[in-house]
Amino acid sequence: MVSKLRELKVFSGTSHPDFTEKICESLGIGVAAARLFRFSDGETGVSIEESVRGADVYVIQSTCHPVNENLVELLIILDVLRRASAYRINVVTPYFGYARQDRKTKAREPITAKLVANLIEKAGAHRLIAADLHAGQIQGFFDIPVDHLTGIPLLASHFRDILKKEEDGDIVVVSPDIGGVVRARRFAVHLNADLAIVDKRRSHEVANLSKVMEIIGHVDGKVAVLVDDIIDTAGTMVQAAEALLERGARKVYACATHGVLSGPAVERIASSPIESLVLTDTIPLPKEKQIDKITTLSIAPLFAEAISRIHSDHSVSILFR
Repeated sequence: MVSKLRELKVFSGTSHPDFTEKICESLGIGVAAARLFRFSDGETGVSIEESVRGADVYVIQSTCHPVNENLVELLIILDVLRRASAYRINVVTPYFGYARQDRKTKAREPITAKLVANLIEKAGAHRLIAADLHAGQIQGFFDIPVDHLTGIPLLASHFRDILKKEEDGDIVVVSPDIGGVVRARRFAVHLNADLAIVDKRRSHEVANLSKVMEIIGHVDGKVAVLVDDIIDTAGTMVQAAEALLERGARKVYACATHGVLSGPAVERIASSPIESLVLTDTIPLPKEKQIDKITTLSIAPLFAEAISRIHSDHSVSILFR
C-alpha cells in the first residue's frame, strides 16, 4: 500500500511518456499535470499545473535520444519542482545517458557521467532510480541515494520459458566483452547455464568500433544467449553472434536492458544470424524499429514497485536481485 503520510506525485518528461503511464497504472494513480513546451528559439519551457508543496515527487525521464534535449528538460523540471517547494524530488531515469563515458581511456578525455551526476544533484534531486548502469561504480558519482535496479531477472525469466526444451548443459550464457562478465554470470545462475566470454578489441580512435579476437569458454553444440546492458549500433553483438556460430554454437539469442539501436543497428540485427533480440522498455522503440526479431518486455512494474517501497519507507533491496 502506498503511504498516505505525504502525497505521491509522478511527473513525466517527454522522452518516454508511455513508460510513465505504465508506472502510474501499476501504482493506481494518474500522471501529475505539467506542461512542457518549446519557445520559438528552441528553449525548453516547463509549467507545473498543480501544487507540489510538501509532496513526494518522482520525475520519470530516460535520457535517451535526443540525449541533450532530454537531459536539459529533466534539469529544468527538477529546478521547477525545487522552487515549488516539493518535499523530496526523486529522479527516475530508466536509461541513464552518458553512462558509457564513465572514465578516461586516454589523455584529455572528459568523465561526462560524473558531470551529468553533478548537474542532476545541483538541479535539486534527492534520489536517483535507474536500471543497469553501464558500470555499477557510477553510483559513487552521486552524493545522494541511488537505487540501482536490474532487468536481469526479467530477461532471464523470458529465456527460461523459451529455452525450457533445452537441457541445462546445452545452454551457455555469453558476455560480449570482459566488462560484462559479472552481469553474464548473474544471468547464467538464473538459467543454470555455463558461461563464456567474447574477447574483443575496441578501437580508441573510432567510437562504436570493435573486433572479436577470441571466445573464452565452451560453446560447441550449445544454444548461446548473449547478454549485455546496452545495444547501440549492434556491431559488437552481431560480430559476437557470428563468432559463436563459427565456433559451433547451434543457435544464438541476444538480450539487453537498454535498446539504444542507433545508426545501422536495426538493419544489422535483421540481417544477422541472431534468432531474436529481447529488450526492456527503458527506451521507447519507435514503429520503424519494431521488427519481428526484436521483442520488448516491460520493466515498468519493477520501477513502480521501487517507487511504492521508497515512498512508504520500505526496503527496496529485494528488487536489486
